Order: sequence, then structure tokens, then C-alpha cells
Amino acid sequence: QVQPVQTGGGSVPAGGSVRISCVVSEYGPSDNCVAWFRQISGKPHEGVGGIFRDSGKSYTADSVQGRAVVSQDTAKKTVYLQMNSLKFEDTAMYYCVVAACTVVDGQASAKASTWGQGTQITVTV
Repeated sequence: QVQPVQTGGGSVPAGGSVRISCVVSEYGPSDNCVAWFRQISGKPHEGVGGIFRDSGKSYTADSVQGRAVVSQDTAKKTVYLQMNSLKFEDTAMYYCVVAACTVVDGQASAKASTWGQGTQITVTV
């Protein structure tokens, strides 16, 4: 399966905004969404949010609620993660992941299929 390609990110001052793009060329037979994960150095991956391919419905994790926006442009086969009001603790490597997602009792889960190459967001003073 073709790896999603990420662009964007970088160093951003605290309180600022940044957007990461993820071009998805291929979905597997069970994949129905693109999820965003992040990994802070030395810690496990943390779900940030995601969007369902067909419905366009998105979800975000409680930890970034109100500050993260997941959207898509189906014509461009691109999914976006915009992070606003950035905090120092948002510094991490961010990954888009083609996945099979479900929402049960308001809680989303993603079974990862193909990971993007990762994009660093560093929040600065």
C-alpha cells in the first residue's frame, strides 16, 4: 500500500497555529478513515483526531479539543490537521495514518494500516 505523504509543520511560537497536510493515494479494503497520531519523545503514540473518508465526519481527542481541526479535500486526496493555540506540550512528531476507524459510545478507535513518514511540530517561546 502506498505510504501517505505529509507536508507542513515546523517550528511555531506558543499560541500560534500550524497545519499539516497528508496526501492519501490509496486506501486498503478495510480502511475508512485517516487518523492523526503524535508521539512525544520517549512516550507512546497518542491519538489526536481523525476523519472518515466517505462521510467527512471528524473527531478530535479530549487533549486537543477545541484546538485541533481535522478536515479533508477529497478532490486533492488530502487530509489536514490544523493545530491552533499551540502549547509547549504539543511539541511532537505527528503522523497521519490510513486506518479502519470506529466510534463506539462517542469514543473513536483506529486500527492503523499505513503510516505517513511523520512531521515534526516544535512549539517555541
